[in-house]
Amino acid sequence: MCDMPSGESTQASDHEPEPVRPTQEDRVAAAGSELIGGPLGRRALTGASWWSPVRVIALVAIGMFALGLVQKAPCYNGGWFFGAGSQYTHACYSDIPHLYQGRGFADGLVPYFDKLPGDMQYLEYPVLTGVFMEVAAWLTPGSGSLQDQAQWYWMANAGMLMACAAVIAVCVTRTHARRPWDALLVALAPAFALTATINWDLLAVALTAAAMLMWSRGRSLAFGVLLGLATAAKLYPVLLLGPLLVLCWRAGRWREYGKALGGAVVAWAVVNVPVMLFAFEGWSKFYTFSQERGVDFGSFWLIMAQNSSDPLGTETVNTFATLLMLLCCAGVAVLALTAPRRPRFAQLAFLIVAAFILTNKVYSPQYVLWLVPLAALARPKWRDFLVWQACEVAYFLGIWMYLAYTTSGDAHKGLPTDGYHWAIALHLLGTLYLCVMVVRDILMPERDPVRRSGEDDPSGGVLDGAEDVFVLGPAARPARHAVHFEGPRVKWGTTGATGSSL
Repeated sequence: MCDMPSGESTQASDHEPEPVRPTQEDRVAAAGSELIGGPLGRRALTGASWWSPVRVIALVAIGMFALGLVQKAPCYNGGWFFGAGSQYTHACYSDIPHLYQGRGFADGLVPYFDKLPGDMQYLEYPVLTGVFMEVAAWLTPGSGSLQDQAQWYWMANAGMLMACAAVIAVCVTRTHARRPWDALLVALAPAFALTATINWDLLAVALTAAAMLMWSRGRSLAFGVLLGLATAAKLYPVLLLGPLLVLCWRAGRWREYGKALGGAVVAWAVVNVPVMLFAFEGWSKFYTFSQERGVDFGSFWLIMAQNSSDPLGTETVNTFATLLMLLCCAGVAVLALTAPRRPRFAQLAFLIVAAFILTNKVYSPQYVLWLVPLAALARPKWRDFLVWQACEVAYFLGIWMYLAYTTSGDAHKGLPTDGYHWAIALHLLGTLYLCVMVVRDILMPERDPVRRSGEDDPSGGVLDGAEDVFVLGPAARPARHAVHFEGPRVKWGTTGATGSSL
């Protein structure tokens, strides 16, 4: 028996604003749509087909993920096992098959509890990521050669990571209810497909995307629990609590923030405390390794070190990197409290994670995965997103060509050090460019693509349309519309703002 919609629900849906169509407001999206027949017509029946935005975007994300697997084929068939250089020249390197034996999974060692042979005595990943790796090891047949097992292990991880990619696509699609097609930025991001199976970062990214969705629905406790789990898989998600604190401060939403913080702390503790109690040395390896690790690939610190006759020591770099990050956090806080309109949560979340990436002493190519969903929510503009992605793809190729150069001996095949420095600079400039565009949207909200469509903060949950209670600087004065602004007016500072209920 099928459920028919009631008269009340049908009437309510008639008054809901229509979804925003990127092909009608974004020139690059409109031009790109010509590949599939052009922009969606005004009279198109978007809700009358099985092909809803969520299903389409999830399938596109899975398809792009599969193309990423194909791109790794040269390594799967030998590059990971025979000759180090070919996995770099084919740009198909992955940590997963190498760590299958290198971190004791092939020998049945228990992460954090059993010591590993070699220099790395314990697994250097957070606990939830270690659990993910161990589950994949359980799914790997113990028979056959070591190469066969490593291939199976990579495929088991790839299947689980593909599920994470689908979760990310669905969550981003649903976070901005009126802008589901913005999630195509995530699904079609080339850097996303290229780096998805280098490491296990997609687990934390999926949990963070799910947390963002929960916050947009006003479920602060669920947000906190998911963010705590994400932090148990990777450290960067905890950064989102900082901008959320400032936004809740400005809006006076302390109760919701307290629930989110409490949920995050409890969820993180449930995962970590048992391992802390019974295997503290193994549990702490992730944190001590991060602290002791020297300047590494992808950072401006590496450019400085390789161009200096007396490079800075690890402790000095740690100190300066921490100070730079704290300055960025202070800058984001000032921006949030003095902006003419309260910034959207996704905007500040993107800025704070980008600041961590820009100031950190290492940038692995898969770190771009942290930013892709946040960028799609913070700045859903195809031109800017693709400019940034082009820079990231260039860096992806640059690091592998540099490693090919360093491992080719006297043959010097690949990208020399100076060329790799330009690749790093391109990555840094691309990320800075997107940060500048987001900051401009915050300072000039009439240029924000999301707010131009008539919404306030669709990913803000309880912050969406809420009144300000603490503001600094000129923003404390009565707000005025931009003189030359043309477009939908947003209800600001009222509980019934457009898009406040999702």
